[in-house]
Amino acid sequence: MKFNICTLALGLVSLNISAQVKKDTLAEKMMLYQLPVGGWGKQLEDKSVVDYSLPVDKNLLRKIKSTGDDHATIDNNATSREINALMKAYSETKNPDYLKAAEKGIRYLLTMQYENGGFPQYYPNKGLYRKQITFNDNAMINALTVLYNTAEGKNDFIAVDQKLKEQSKKAVKNGIECILKAQVLQNGKPTIWADQYNEITLQPDKARAFEPVSLATAESVGIVRFLMWQPVTPDIEKSVKSAVKWFTENDIEGYSYNVVKQNGKTVRVLAEDKNSVVWARFYDIHDNRPLFGDRDGSVKYNYNEVSEERRNGYSWFGDFAKKLIDKEYPKWLNSNKLSQ
Repeated sequence: MKFNICTLALGLVSLNISAQVKKDTLAEKMMLYQLPVGGWGKQLEDKSVVDYSLPVDKNLLRKIKSTGDDHATIDNNATSREINALMKAYSETKNPDYLKAAEKGIRYLLTMQYENGGFPQYYPNKGLYRKQITFNDNAMINALTVLYNTAEGKNDFIAVDQKLKEQSKKAVKNGIECILKAQVLQNGKPTIWADQYNEITLQPDKARAFEPVSLATAESVGIVRFLMWQPVTPDIEKSVKSAVKWFTENDIEGYSYNVVKQNGKTVRVLAEDKNSVVWARFYDIHDNRPLFGDRDGSVKYNYNEVSEERRNGYSWFGDFAKKLIDKEYPKWLNSNKLSQ
């Protein structure tokens, strides 16, 4: 048998190229930071913030490798951010390492979920408020969104193992049941949700000193949006409509909330603005009064009584529900042929 030397050479080159695995720089770093338990931290062992823009030198590598599983969390977008990025990188490169790392992260989310459907802020770390069911900073909703995309094969998640898809579908169902049970009732009427809940009793709980037991507006908007993605059931319809009703009844009209410079300092200012509407970050869980927490654990009902450090170091107001009320909710009603 005779071989054409040019054809053989071209074949070898083609084989060599196909054998090369495409790599994504960000995905490579994320795999390096992944903890043995499968999740990711928002901080390293020295409390420095995880920053993927930093070059990995010997010193940083040492800190990464010495960071233990107790740092694994879903707080501040940790773990959900990395799983999403790895799945996107896999869809673009087909590098099997990225899919493997993302699936390990998905298994971590499935493992950390409580039997009642809730998610703690950290796992396996159970110190302080870390074991509480956490909506704060959209932690639980971020985790459920990853599992929802996994179950449905959406947004780059089509390649995930079928068994993980089936497990994720059950996890999402349990998560929705937890959400519906956790919606705070006032005189038997559903309102919105608290930031954090006791993982056993499912009663609202406080987190950091300046985050008292309260109704949390920003996170509740995220919860409503997640519920609106789901097939409509009577319970979901009631929950969404009740939450939107609460938002429409508890807005603060005629005010805006901005970050400005005053005397060389960056400060947050609540100012009169007839064309604007805002909601307080927290509301009293019993009577819907806007409330504010401070470093000493005290609760105040007058924004101006909050210490200067906390007044300017935390976002106490925002137009959180405006887009939901003006655009997203009416579209949801219309697409599902639901009445107001």
